[in-house]
Order: sequence, then C-alpha cells, then structure tokens
Amino acid sequence: MKKFYIASSLKNVENVKYVIDQLKGMGFIHSYDWTQNDKVTSIDQMRDIGRKEMAAVKKSNFIVVLLPAGKGSHIELGIALGNSIKTYLYSPNDEVNDIEKTSVFYHQDGVHKCKGTLEELIQYIRKDQESVGC
Repeated sequence: MKKFYIASSLKNVENVKYVIDQLKGMGFIHSYDWTQNDKVTSIDQMRDIGRKEMAAVKKSNFIVVLLPAGKGSHIELGIALGNSIKTYLYSPNDEVNDIEKTSVFYHQDGVHKCKGTLEELIQYIRKDQESVGC
C-alpha cells in the first residue's frame, strides 16, 4: 500500500488529524505523524524531528500540503518536488492562484492543486490514487 505524508501548520492540526484518519481508513500508510511531537525545547530535538520528517517525505508515494502552511511545510514541499513525489496542495479557497499570495512552487509539475472542502480533497486523492493503481 502507498505511503503518505501531511505537511501543514500547527494551526491546522485538527484538519491534519482528520485527513490522516480518512486516508488511513482507505488503507494508505502514514509515514510520520508530527502532530504527536511534544513541545520542542532543544536544538537536538529540532534536529531529530527534522530528520524524521525528511525521511518520511522521501519514503512517501505522495504528500498532502494543507494551507495555510508554515516554513517547514514549504521545505517539505521542496523535498517532495526535488524527489519527484506527487503533491496534493490543498486550500479551502483559490489563494493558490492569487498572484499576491501564491508561490512559484505551487505551479510546478507534480503539484495537484485542490480547493474546496476537506471531503472534496480526500475524494480527489482517492480517485487519483485509484487511477495510478494503489
């Protein structure tokens, strides 16, 4: 079964957990759950978490970036792009196409933009992954 990683902001933790649960319910394997990390209190902890997150992105078949997303999420997006890992970029609105708010990296090959509800995102991923063979 295919592995996935979710990149987002701590502000989105409830949405992240919801998407994780839905994708796991479809049989996908979650490569790393950063929402389970305790409060970081040292550089060594940051380094360890960063290594785990990088490894998780690299071993994933696809990642999901839930906007709004922070610095770390955008680095994870870059890791995915650099490793030709399919990326689903989700925004509840059309801000990814707003020239004042978008990023050049949101419009690269391998990035599939999704807007709407989380349920629509999940169904899009399910259908897309079925078409490439899970």
